[in-house]
Amino acid sequence: MLRTRSIPARSWVFPVVLMGLCSALGVLQYRWIDEASRAERDRLRAGLKSALIRFSTALNAELTSAVSSFLPDGDPPETAAQPGQLGARFRQWRESTPHDELFRRIGLVTVRGGHAVLWLLDPESGGVREAAWPAAWQGIRERMEMRVEAMTEAPARKNRPRPFAPPSADEALLFEVSLFGRGPLDPRRAAWLIFELDADYLRNAMIPEYLHRHLGDAVHDYQMEAAFRAEPSRIFFSNSSEPLRGAPDASLAIVDLHYDELFRRLAPPGARGPAKPRMASADMGRLWLSVRHRAGSLDAVVARTRLRNLAVTGGILLLMVAALAALILSTRRAQRLADMQMEFVTGVSHELRTPLTVIRTAAYNLRGRLAQNPAMVEKYGALIQKESERLTEIVEQVLEFARSKSGRPGGALEPVQVADAVREAVSACQQLIESSGCHVETVIPESLPPVLAEPRALAHSIQNLLSNAIKYGGGWARIAAARRGALVEICVADRGPGIPPGELPHVFEPFFRGRRAIDDQVHGTGLGLALVRSAVESFGGEVEARSRPGELTEFLIRLRAAAQQEAEPEPVSSGDAAP
Repeated sequence: MLRTRSIPARSWVFPVVLMGLCSALGVLQYRWIDEASRAERDRLRAGLKSALIRFSTALNAELTSAVSSFLPDGDPPETAAQPGQLGARFRQWRESTPHDELFRRIGLVTVRGGHAVLWLLDPESGGVREAAWPAAWQGIRERMEMRVEAMTEAPARKNRPRPFAPPSADEALLFEVSLFGRGPLDPRRAAWLIFELDADYLRNAMIPEYLHRHLGDAVHDYQMEAAFRAEPSRIFFSNSSEPLRGAPDASLAIVDLHYDELFRRLAPPGARGPAKPRMASADMGRLWLSVRHRAGSLDAVVARTRLRNLAVTGGILLLMVAALAALILSTRRAQRLADMQMEFVTGVSHELRTPLTVIRTAAYNLRGRLAQNPAMVEKYGALIQKESERLTEIVEQVLEFARSKSGRPGGALEPVQVADAVREAVSACQQLIESSGCHVETVIPESLPPVLAEPRALAHSIQNLLSNAIKYGGGWARIAAARRGALVEICVADRGPGIPPGELPHVFEPFFRGRRAIDDQVHGTGLGLALVRSAVESFGGEVEARSRPGELTEFLIRLRAAAQQEAEPEPVSSGDAAP
């Protein structure tokens, strides 16, 4: 049996070190991906928050710019604003703005007879007329009346606290701007402008436009919802049919005016300070915008990306480990093959040396005239012939194995009579049978169908099995054949010591020789059974070994039965026809 050398301990150092490095790399990669995921989450949140702040600032700036178009530029007027001026400024604004549908209604409030008088602008004609207060503006009317009353009250009552509350949902889109700036209340020039934003235009045009402008295509990745700050349960804007659930990834107030900029426009030129940039904040806006990623949250997005990165990294590490394992297995297999080849070279060299020594000795005796007796000459000649045939058999086995491994196709398959193949195999082993005194039985039914095989290869396969049975069979061997359904089974059996269970799975491997054959110095190359398996498999069949040590050992060849043509009946001549 092949004795495989153990791998030296130092040969395991590199694989162990490489495995340790892979493990360390996996741990470091896991930590790096975790840190990168947290950094990516913070970056996405910061980027989203920054984009929303730019969106709110730009939207509020557009609203402020539209309102400032209706204010006088310079010192506040000494007298109350005239309704006709409002119409002229409206026509100028509508010609210069792309958002001419921004305002639903615009009103001017003046003081007359101690009361607040409302003038409404007609967006179609641009005309201004005195009108009754709309129902939605009653809260503003009450505040206006309170301011007019404060202008006429005694000084002791002017400093009383004024009630203040955030605008309700009904007044969230109403903005009032005094035309006298931050100056003291004066009935002669007191006037206010009231702007009511068009809810549909703001909801369907302006907010989506500015969101796309500042978030780009990423706006489709987020679910957005804007509710009234005074009544959070009332939703003003949403880009999804589903309500926003869970904590938002970002939120801020939107829709308000930059009153500092408006009052700066009304201040005298010398009193105007530098413009103060105002970013969106919690106290700037009538609406509260909440944004949440459609995947659930930015944390969920980052978690998915993290899992994908971990999967890719784990796959790469597994691939590296698999490559390392394949390298170890390949190295082990290569070493085992090298050991088998070394055993083969040693065995073949031993097998070749024995007949060559005999031939050389016989030839030396013949040449030295040490055998002058004709009987001795005949004996030496027969010895040389026998050993030459043995050499030829060894060389043929090696060449046959080389041909089987070269991938070159063998002969064409044809129907072969099993009895003919068995007869040829027994004839080839006749000298071995006679020298060993082995009794060989053959049991081949006459009705056995032919098999599909290559005739010479089949006979040689049976010969290999029979020669093994003769060598190890203890003086008895049998060749039997029988039909098993669509197959024909050929069995070569002997009653020798048998094959140990541990060696049975390896008997058909090239160069394999059992421990008993090595210990008993039985001649052989370890290629016979390998050639049998190669030939039988090339026929489309299979070979199997069974052994009960000390009782019976069987080698079974199963081949396809060839299709038999039924004999056609001979035509009957007219003279032989029945009367």
